[in-house]
Amino acid sequence: MSFLPDLITLGKYLAGEFDNKEQAMAEPIWFVHLRLWQRPVDLFTDNSITLFAEQANIVNLDRPYRQRILRLMPNPDLGDGLYVQYYMPKNPSALIGAGSNPDILKTLTPDQLELLPGCILSVSQQELAPSSYQFTAKSLPDSRCTFTYLGNTVQVALGFEVSEAKLQTYDRGIDPETGKATWGAITGPYRYTKREQY
Repeated sequence: MSFLPDLITLGKYLAGEFDNKEQAMAEPIWFVHLRLWQRPVDLFTDNSITLFAEQANIVNLDRPYRQRILRLMPNPDLGDGLYVQYYMPKNPSALIGAGSNPDILKTLTPDQLELLPGCILSVSQQELAPSSYQFTAKSLPDSRCTFTYLGNTVQVALGFEVSEAKLQTYDRGIDPETGKATWGAITGPYRYTKREQY
């Protein structure tokens, strides 16, 4: 299947190895120095581009966490536009380290993933210059992104902005009782720079 040029560009911008070194050095009280891997995987290839994401504290690169799958797709409801559907591995520990060792992902199949119906983002696009874009992904109105982890129900707010070499993430944990953020991008987005293109 041939993909929309916008979808291909979004996939290219999101795929890579990133870190937020400059932000962590400038604001160490608020931002941990993280490395983020977003690797293309051969899943749902008939109509979408799929990425495996994982991150690690720079001082504990051998202990990555927050394994997740991002499926980038045309928006079937609008006729145009893109959206991102999130999935969670049913066994995240089986994928630990796949960000830096993509061979681990070769045996990953769709039945090993749990669809997270409320964890979906609508993507808008802005042209910054000829052949240069910024994509902004926001939660759909009235959607709640929740999943079960270690027996607890977790609620998160998701979002990002990405251009060719920069990525800002707005992901944060939400207390379902108060609606307030408890972890993540509480004081502002994590600002990543792409260090390697995948």
